[in-house]
Amino acid sequence: MVTIPTAAGAIEHTDLGATLMHEHVFIRSPGVYEAWPELWDRDAEVANAVERFRELKAAGIDSIVDLTTIDLGRDAAMVSEVARQVDLNIVMCTGVWRQPPNLFKQMTSDAIADLFVRDIEQGIEGSDVRAGVIKLATQPTVDAENEIMLRAGARTHRRTGVPISTHTDVSTESGLAQQDVFESEGVDLTRVVIGHSGDSDDTGYLSRIMDRGSVIGMDRFGIDRSLNTEGRVDTIVKLCEMGYAEGMVLSHDTNCFMDTMPRASSREWAPNWHYLHISNDVLPALRERGVSEGQINAMMVENPRRVFSRRDPY
Repeated sequence: MVTIPTAAGAIEHTDLGATLMHEHVFIRSPGVYEAWPELWDRDAEVANAVERFRELKAAGIDSIVDLTTIDLGRDAAMVSEVARQVDLNIVMCTGVWRQPPNLFKQMTSDAIADLFVRDIEQGIEGSDVRAGVIKLATQPTVDAENEIMLRAGARTHRRTGVPISTHTDVSTESGLAQQDVFESEGVDLTRVVIGHSGDSDDTGYLSRIMDRGSVIGMDRFGIDRSLNTEGRVDTIVKLCEMGYAEGMVLSHDTNCFMDTMPRASSREWAPNWHYLHISNDVLPALRERGVSEGQINAMMVENPRRVFSRRDPY
């Protein structure tokens, strides 16, 4: 049995249940609210998150993976406060997104990995909340600076056995480039989720990622500007028909709070970009298109469980 840390305490990996593998709780500009706390209502935002996650649990989701890194304003204490009020598992991450701290640009991959390992083995930001997944990002392509971050995450994975989940740009097929770096570092590619793959309807590209062992994240449901829900559903249906149901996980990449745009604006350009879209709309659409309950269970339950099913260092 593998133990997975969550924001409210450890669980067994078999208790993950139906899981959204790429979400966020709070996305905030790093340092701003610590310096000027009057710029947001902390209590109101925590209460809003609790309400959203109670709705999500009622819709049949048991766990989410919160891929909010330090450069997206990760706050373990605040997420833990939410998690302890809901019957929903929240797995937090270490790693970096597309805006790693300037300090990291002067450090080696091994030195950065030391910091990531501390989040996993000791706790995040001095709290008792430990990271359960490593987040890494590439956009548009893997350059020299980005490669340092990817190698840091890969070495963290090898030292701890914790899985990796990524942000990619499908226009450059950067998921394959990420796999190249990970493979060169000895990463178990079956423990890697290549994120934002669902922005592409190119089944050739997507199947090449899965043929190398990794899981693809069909994880931006509700963000219609890159590919609408119909297109995303159609791609999953095709891949299921091709026998790839065991290589996909589903999610939205949404949040309870994000300071890069007002809530009213996000609702206007992406009215379906919320935690309930998959439960209420996507799964019924997949069933209507002939995707079986077994295939849905694979994408929602079995594949997330398998990604987290090992934790031994290599």
